[in-house]
Amino acid sequence: MNLLLLEEADFVAADRVVLADRRFTHMQDIHRVAVGDRLRVGRIGGLMGQAEVLSLAAHQAELRVSFDQPPPAKLPLTLVLAVPRPKMLRRLFQTIATLGVPRLILVNSYKVEKSFWQTPFLHPDSIRENLILGLEQARDTVLPEVIIEKRFKPFVEDRLPAIAADTLGLVGHPGPYPACPRAVDRPVTLAIGPEGGWIPYEVDLLAEAGLAPVQLGERILRVETAVTALLSRIF
Repeated sequence: MNLLLLEEADFVAADRVVLADRRFTHMQDIHRVAVGDRLRVGRIGGLMGQAEVLSLAAHQAELRVSFDQPPPAKLPLTLVLAVPRPKMLRRLFQTIATLGVPRLILVNSYKVEKSFWQTPFLHPDSIRENLILGLEQARDTVLPEVIIEKRFKPFVEDRLPAIAADTLGLVGHPGPYPACPRAVDRPVTLAIGPEGGWIPYEVDLLAEAGLAPVQLGERILRVETAVTALLSRIF
């Protein structure tokens, strides 16, 4: 935890917070704080700053906080992602928050199993929990927007063209396509499919919406690896 993120419910005064959950445990077990120590903190959706430990009890700590630093800038990106396997989903939420993705749209695909949509990791509370873990890692305070679109064709035909307008639209997909561009200096809409890629029909539909297929080479990557590799290359 590189940043202690604070919720509105933590505040007992304008410049005081009381913590008694996993963050308190982390302060004790990892930071081994004592009264008078200072920690990096951030207000969810707001500024970052410093906290001074005022008191420590058996099950809680009181901190005096001040905020004077903006969070880091987000990437100029909308990421469209076919829903991955549930065991990968938690890590992906953390990864996209860490990398600075401002908006994630989860979509269906022919290769997405119906059972994937039933995972508890798609519950709003679970999504938020894992996004916060990613923000803590990256020292950021602004939660990414997560949108769920269960119907691929209506989304791609009716809503994606407006989302991709005035951006560089790309589809990450293995095959005989141009190499993914590097160091892009404009907003991007990027679609990444399930492991093994989209089916041809989906690639064609995404292309009609303004997203051109690009590739990273012959190797088939796990979704979480493809996300990191494509974002690193593009930006």
